[in-house]
Amino acid sequence: MPLKRLKYYRESVGDGEVNKLARLFILFAIVVASILVLAVAGTVIYYAATLDLPTVETLKDYRPSIASTVYDDNNEIVDQFFLEDRKIVDINNVPKVVQHAFVASEDSRFYQHKGFDIKSIFRAMFKNIEAGAIVQGGSTITQQVAKMMYLSPEKKYIRKLKEAILAYKIDKYLAKDQIIGLYLNQIYLGHGTYGIESASQMYFGKSSTDLNLPEAALLAGLPKAPSTYSPFLAFEKAKQRQLYVLNRMFEDGYISKEELEKASSEAIQLREIKEQQKVAAYFVENVRRYVQEKYGGDVLYKEGLSIYTTLNLAAQKEANLAVEAGLAELEDRQKYERGLVQGALLCMDAKTGAIRAMVGGRDFTKSEFNRATQSRRQPGSSFKPLIYTAAFDKGLNPSSVFVDSPIVVEDPTAEDGLWKPNNFDNKFLGPITMRKALVDSRNVVTVKILQEITPEYAASYAANMGIASPVTRTLSLALGSSGVTLEEMVRAYGVLANSGKKVTPYYIKKIVDRTGNVFEENTPQSEQVIDPRIAFMTSYIMRDVVETGTGRRVKSIGRPVAGKTGTTNDYRDAWFIGFTPSLVTGVWVGFDQEISLGKLEVGGRAAAPIWLYFMEKVLKGAPAETFPTPEGIVFMRVNAKTGTLSTGTDESSTIYECFLEGTKPPEKAPDVFDNTEDLFR
Repeated sequence: MPLKRLKYYRESVGDGEVNKLARLFILFAIVVASILVLAVAGTVIYYAATLDLPTVETLKDYRPSIASTVYDDNNEIVDQFFLEDRKIVDINNVPKVVQHAFVASEDSRFYQHKGFDIKSIFRAMFKNIEAGAIVQGGSTITQQVAKMMYLSPEKKYIRKLKEAILAYKIDKYLAKDQIIGLYLNQIYLGHGTYGIESASQMYFGKSSTDLNLPEAALLAGLPKAPSTYSPFLAFEKAKQRQLYVLNRMFEDGYISKEELEKASSEAIQLREIKEQQKVAAYFVENVRRYVQEKYGGDVLYKEGLSIYTTLNLAAQKEANLAVEAGLAELEDRQKYERGLVQGALLCMDAKTGAIRAMVGGRDFTKSEFNRATQSRRQPGSSFKPLIYTAAFDKGLNPSSVFVDSPIVVEDPTAEDGLWKPNNFDNKFLGPITMRKALVDSRNVVTVKILQEITPEYAASYAANMGIASPVTRTLSLALGSSGVTLEEMVRAYGVLANSGKKVTPYYIKKIVDRTGNVFEENTPQSEQVIDPRIAFMTSYIMRDVVETGTGRRVKSIGRPVAGKTGTTNDYRDAWFIGFTPSLVTGVWVGFDQEISLGKLEVGGRAAAPIWLYFMEKVLKGAPAETFPTPEGIVFMRVNAKTGTLSTGTDESSTIYECFLEGTKPPEKAPDVFDNTEDLFR
């Protein structure tokens, strides 16, 4: 202002007025500056708060963590894998009474506000200031969705600001029904359940689509403190919380006074909570390891895979019962404490390799070690059919004669440098046919057969049939001295059952994700590894093992069955593996510590009954199958003792034996039958 004008102004109004106006100007400037600072600060804070916020557009493609489900061969649920037990339900299928219960309990102004509620926020703020700490959140349902979907649960004001901003964006982007749908599928409701559907099934044993008013109110009372208000843990508190929800629903006009009173007095039928016994724990664990190793833990536990397996749930239940019954009988015989002896069972489809039942041990909760697939134990005499099959492929036949007499073999590992194998009964029978030697499980004859065909040939032959474990290439192989798994033995026996074709055992048929995308689909894999005629020759003799030999304990099954027992030194391992034309089942019994099961606990006594209990149930009602005879096999009547062609005058001691077409048994008995007295000198 020019000096003359200022002087004139001062003379006109006085110095006091000037000073007053100056002060007003300064105050105005401060206010403006403050507003500008606050605006800038607010902008900076808003920018900082929203800098790392996700876009709400991703909610359109909502992909929550969903449990993966394992199905058996008939599409029955076997088990589930999850980090969060959640089952997604369409909000359109959730009764309005359920939606209203949660709204009344958690956010009464849900349908009026724009994502966050100023009234609730200020009320919570004053409560927090009064308490000197964050004790109340005042979050709307939309804010809870924002927090559950995107933010950490930490109690900080910056997180609350982010929550409010994101909630506002969500409310603009989604309809209210979509928001409540996200909330009801995401919320934790106690006892490991996430979402209304899983909680409804867990608490009431029904789908959320069937919930009534009292049940809806009970569930709506849980989000505040699921453990505190759990009806399983504190029923009275749960009822008090239910009454609170019902009153809130009445106050908000969702229900009438009569409905409130009726619902509050109505008895709640809770599902009885039991610790679920895993029906196929060892099988499921095999599946879990495979899927996790191939696709990763996130896919397995979060992506809601549908895993369709080869398991037969009914057969699996019978397998569990059979193993437990057989082991309990053994423990009673030997006066052992219950639960000490271990056992394993594996049932495979002979034609496809599909695993139908698996028991890997007595109790998965105590030991996850799978004795059907991971444990290598000596198979004992159950390995003999593989030796005999290799011998038949070398030109021998069931009527070939070997002398059951003492044998001494050099063995640098023995004290005297000699190995003297013996028979189980410590007796020698002299000249016998290969049929009788296998039926009666003669150790010494098997050693002599292995001498003739060589251990190297037999070991390679066994590997070709499915024995993947390394085996000793010495004569002790004849007695099953090398550790193998039950799965390997079942696979090798499957070659005999399946006309010389080796199948690949498999557990998973198909894996599909939540969108229907097929991750993988497996089909049976088989390979012709031995002549079907050779496989038939061995299995034909093994039927007699069940009829008259060491496996006759299972003869009562009353249908064509082939099998073989196995027992190791000091009764440490007991085996029985048997098959029909369609199913191969193997059983192993023993202590994990590899100590004796007890005197006379041989394969036919300790393991065969388990096989019988299982197979009787599994095959009940199924038509009896006969083993098909391949082309190129002929049957001739032979002398059961000498293996020579029958003359027709000794029918009482003759049997029908199988031979490769173009071969026949000798017409005269070998000279060894004339010199038996010298054999044992």
